[in-house]
Amino acid sequence: MTFAATPRSRSEDRRISPVFWVLLATLGTSAWAVYSGFGNARFGVFLFVVSGWVVSLCLHEYAHARTALHGGDITVGAKGYLTLNPLKYANMLLSLVLPIVFMILGGIGLPGGSVWIERSRIHGRLKHSLISAAGPLVNVLIGAALLIPVGAGWLDGSDLHSTFYGYDYDASPFACALGFLGLLQLSAALLNLLPIPGLDGYGIVEPWLSAKTRRAVEPFAPYGMLAVFALLWQPEVNSFVFGIVHDLMGLFGVSTDYATIGRYLFSFWKS
Repeated sequence: MTFAATPRSRSEDRRISPVFWVLLATLGTSAWAVYSGFGNARFGVFLFVVSGWVVSLCLHEYAHARTALHGGDITVGAKGYLTLNPLKYANMLLSLVLPIVFMILGGIGLPGGSVWIERSRIHGRLKHSLISAAGPLVNVLIGAALLIPVGAGWLDGSDLHSTFYGYDYDASPFACALGFLGLLQLSAALLNLLPIPGLDGYGIVEPWLSAKTRRAVEPFAPYGMLAVFALLWQPEVNSFVFGIVHDLMGLFGVSTDYATIGRYLFSFWKS
């Protein structure tokens, strides 16, 4: 005998996790500390960027799961993907650990795969493409929300040119932190949209490929993210990719100097 899920169980599947509330509290507290100048500014920027990055990872994966739910995969709720709890992800290494390591070591925003979608439950190639596209779209929206206040000059006012690299413009530490986190969001969207196995860009085009091509490419999917990270350590590739990211920041009226100073503040362990 089988029983239908009760309304209460469905509600629990979609209730925001306490883990995510803790992340939001950390993000809000560190944002206030950096904005108000309370405590060590550089460590505050570090906490703000790391917590903001993890929150964006949760929202990125939630977008995949939510779109999959509407596409026909009703199992995402039972798996905990709608609770915004990063501990529920299928692969902690790829979904949480490596993206944080990439961000700390190289200033590179690159979300990893984490939610397991039962694709057999979803019918229609367009639905499959939309599920893959949902995550990078969230990164674009978050990046815009972070960069618009900076580009509009709403957060300027503290003269930093005498301290950081001799820049001759006014910028608050909070604006610089937003600039760096915004750069991470735009780089995450750009890199994740590359049609490389294992990334969302490939997930967008995969439904439109022949079965033979998909079978041939499938063994390489687990290594796509690592391959991109390795390529970005090549100066020429890195310069080309982040040149595009800098141009995207320019669309919001944000100088890349904000992100440069933000990354310097973020790396509090460096002198």
